[in-house]
Amino acid sequence: MWVIFGVIAIVTTFINLYMYKAGKDYKLAMAMALSFTALTICADYSYLTRWVKAEDWAALSDVIPGMARAFWFLTIVSILLNIAPIFLERKRKK
Repeated sequence: MWVIFGVIAIVTTFINLYMYKAGKDYKLAMAMALSFTALTICADYSYLTRWVKAEDWAALSDVIPGMARAFWFLTIVSILLNIAPIFLERKRKK
């Protein structure tokens, strides 16, 4: 499920940027993209609880360190890309 949410977050981020470039209202797409980014992280944590309940410590120790770095990076990129139109709009108005 987290993969589906992640793909939707990426698609809505590009929709957000496209709508800004086209001069349309982009704020709903921005909110959706950030929401799906959060849902991606929540869904993945829910998935990892299966491994905790099964006490599959080897799988957790293999996956968690790399996944944590990836989620930090991707979440920061998502936030920056989605709020970029706000800053560009303010810069243009000055």
